[in-house]
Amino acid sequence: MSPTNVVIGAASGMGAAVATLLAPRGPLLLADRDGTRLEEVAADLDALAGAVDELGALVLTAGLSPSMAPGRRIWEVNLIGPARLLHALEPSLRPGSVAVCFASMAGYMMPSSPEVDAIIDDPTSATFFDQLDALGLDPDQSQIAYAVSKAGLIRLVRHQAGVWGRHGARLLSLSPGIIATGMGRLEAEHEPAMADMVRDSALARMAQPEEVARVAAFLVSDEASFMTGTDVLVDGGAIAARG
Repeated sequence: MSPTNVVIGAASGMGAAVATLLAPRGPLLLADRDGTRLEEVAADLDALAGAVDELGALVLTAGLSPSMAPGRRIWEVNLIGPARLLHALEPSLRPGSVAVCFASMAGYMMPSSPEVDAIIDDPTSATFFDQLDALGLDPDQSQIAYAVSKAGLIRLVRHQAGVWGRHGARLLSLSPGIIATGMGRLEAEHEPAMADMVRDSALARMAQPEEVARVAAFLVSDEASFMTGTDVLVDGGAIAARG
């Protein structure tokens, strides 16, 4: 039986574009959910992991932007959920398994500190939100939750790459810039500064979902067989333009 490829967040946008590219590569499991509670999401992730005997490629595009949910929900979907999923999938790993977790260029835009890094490096801690609050980071603030959760996802991939490597598996993150999706347009309506970022970027335009999906498809292919534990920034030069 062929290993199973999985796309989470496949109903629209970049997830749908990735699913289209991976469909010819073998058995494909698609997942998407608009849940309301962390416990429900965790149960779904465990059920999904149980449905995969041998993991081929996993592309995790699911995420919430600042205009879509309050801060704690963003933390749960963007960082806590992926941490649970990567751990739950360990029994399904085999030589050649690979996962790409979608982060964001926003993860490059928040200054880090050892204190914050120590907290976001353990996102499944029972005291995670209390620790953020004690440090002066309001866990209900959606803008901060989005940027720091994406930085945390990049760090999660970097730290877990060694665990996956012991199984002969690879693990990467991909950080898109501003993309012409429903989520991207929603954020642009709420954040006029995004138009300035697009204008000032090296390519001076938004990306189409397919442009990012093609990078993800490359990363999970054998052509990227020596890439792991790193983030790939696909932002049209927006971060470079910040100096």
